[in-house]
Amino acid sequence: MSFFIDSAMLDALGAEAKQSLRLRKNRNFHAHESAASHRLLNALEPGSYLQPHRHLDATKDESILILRGVLGAVFFDESGAVTDTALLSPGGATVGLNIPSGTYHTVFALEAGTVIFEAKAGPYAPLVAAEKAPWAPAEGAVEAKDYMERLSRLVVSREADNKAGRQ
Repeated sequence: MSFFIDSAMLDALGAEAKQSLRLRKNRNFHAHESAASHRLLNALEPGSYLQPHRHLDATKDESILILRGVLGAVFFDESGAVTDTALLSPGGATVGLNIPSGTYHTVFALEAGTVIFEAKAGPYAPLVAAEKAPWAPAEGAVEAKDYMERLSRLVVSREADNKAGRQ
């Protein structure tokens, strides 16, 4: 058992993500899928698409901290309109997210080697149809790549606008 989350662990996980068909890989710290608390590292590479979704279980708030790389985050209303965006980077203006249950969201890597720490309540339950955004392409759909690229451009553009406003 490892007590330390170190560069070697992040490097190894990132290498596994690059080799994965989904371009992401997680390292669970919880002992089993039925654990009451899920804590994990998730390495994501650019091009990995996670369909916007929400967790309907009121106990499934989700917290994310960025450890390495750059992560885009987008939040949506019920109809799929973007309500907020964030650009996360270690030491940046935003380093984490707290996502209340019921909130449509997605995250994606904007830089190779991106690794996040996630925490949420267990037990693990796969997303059901009512939790997946009906207005967004499904994972593996032909349209998913273009959709994610539009979201990426939106996050980067809004971050540039925010930075210009802060100067």
